[in-house]
Order: sequence, then structure tokens, then C-alpha cells
Amino acid sequence: MLVVDDDPDVARFVEVNLRSAGYAVTIAPDGEAALQLALELQPELVLLDVMMPRLDGFEVAQRLRGDPRTSSTSIIMLTAKALSADKVLGLSSGADDYIIKPFDPLELLARVKGTLRRAREMRALSPLTGLPGNIRIQEELRRRIAYEKPFALLYADLNHFKAYNDHYGFVRGDRVIQLLGRLTAEIVHEKEGPAGFVGHVGGDDFIMVLAPEAAEEAAAELCRRFDERRPLLYDPIDADRGYVEVEDRKGTPVRSPLLSLAVGVASTRNRRFTHVGEAVAVATEMKQHAKRRPGSAYSADRRSG
Repeated sequence: MLVVDDDPDVARFVEVNLRSAGYAVTIAPDGEAALQLALELQPELVLLDVMMPRLDGFEVAQRLRGDPRTSSTSIIMLTAKALSADKVLGLSSGADDYIIKPFDPLELLARVKGTLRRAREMRALSPLTGLPGNIRIQEELRRRIAYEKPFALLYADLNHFKAYNDHYGFVRGDRVIQLLGRLTAEIVHEKEGPAGFVGHVGGDDFIMVLAPEAAEEAAAELCRRFDERRPLLYDPIDADRGYVEVEDRKGTPVRSPLLSLAVGVASTRNRRFTHVGEAVAVATEMKQHAKRRPGSAYSADRRSG
């Protein structure tokens, strides 16, 4: 962590309390030093005093946010002012939170922990869909395997998505991915409620985790709902004729079928998984089987062992 304050007593007070909680801390005496140290150290959090000579905290926060190398760094403003205008200015400059001096050590630690927790949660989410990404997916599957909880893993992705992107562009392609994210979340919520889990692996790949007895029904429902909404993703002429025209690598026009969905289902109903990679491998294998079927389809692993 980086503590930025031109008052050495305040900086030392913050440092001692953070170190006592187990955090590594570096002190910067002014804004210019803070910017340099932020680039060198890449701290997870900067605690930044507002009132400093030459370069105040608002300007430092804006520069940190404006530099791609430090734009994701969490910032807490330290201010001696309780004026709402200063709070607004601090937050609009890019701060994640603020603390008014003099502050209680317990409040300091609580705000630090809260800011770090929110930042870590945000980094674990897909920016496109807002769904948990690979970090949370791995954690969820490891947890279920470790506690030997029965579960099914559904792995879904789109067929012919590259051709769709080539024809319509990435903006419309992103809308397709967002639609698929909403559909997976809806179905898991309906089938499992808070006990279920949905994750965005990346691109057009999604996973759903729910009870084994609900898995195949959920997979079939996902295919049905996607097919139901598919015509809305296309221009009428393409939807009516059932394909889009794109060029292959040689520049030759080819016809690509409309989007469809492939879902692979791996379950603990007939087997036990010992690690995440094993469950994902089975679901991926089943997804490849589903891709060989016409249109949107799912394939479930019913082998034992």
C-alpha cells in the first residue's frame, strides 16, 4: 500500500495501523513522489491526503486514473474537511472512498478492507456481462469438489460466432454475448436460486453450476430460449434466408449458418471429480459432442467411474 501525506505524523499513524493489520506500506511525502512510487510499486491501494503543496490529492487521483498503468489502483482520500463539496470532488477525481481526519484506527482498517474487497470482487467479474470470471469459477468448482457436494457443470458456447462477428461487427457480437449471459443467469436463478452459480469464462463461453437432477432440463431450456431470441439478433434478410455471407481467408464468399448453442453437461451423479480440470474436461468433451448435432443442442455425460 502507498500512504501519501505531507504530514509525517499522520503518515506514520496510518503506516503503523496498517502494518499491525499485516499490510506492507510505503510512504510518499508529496504528490510527485506518489506518482513515481505508484508506477514503480504498483500498489493495490493508495491512501491519499487531499491538502498537499504543489500537487494536491485531487490532481494526483486524476493522474493515477488517467494512466493505464495505474488506472485500476484503489484510492482512499484522507481529508480534514467534512464539506460535502470536497467529498464530491474527491469521488469525481477517481477516489473509491474517503476518510475524514481525525479518524479512528478501526474505521481506517474497516474502510481499507472494504475498498480492497470491492476491488477484488470487481476484478473477478467479466466487464462485458458482470458475471463472475475465471477466478470465481475456479473457486466455486474447487469448493464444491472439496466439500463433495453433488453438482452438475454445464459448459455452453456458440456455434458460428466468428462468422457473426465478421459480418455484423464486435458491437453486435457483444450484445449476443450479453444476451447469453442473461439467459444463463435467468435459468440458474429459476432452477436453483442462490444455490446455483453462473460464470463467464470469456468470449462466448459460459458455465452454469447447479444440482445434477436439474442439469439436463436447464441445458434444454437454455437452448430453447436462445433459439427463440435468435431471429432478433439478425437483419431480417439474413434471418429469413437462414445464413450470413462472409469471406473465407482467400476472400471467397461463403455462407455461414445462423448462430446456435452447444452445451456440455458433466455431473457427479454417476462419477466423482477430484479436481477442477477433470470436471471441465468432461464438460468440454460433451460440448464437442453437442456441436456435432444440428442446431442448438446439449450432450450429457452418463458414464460412471
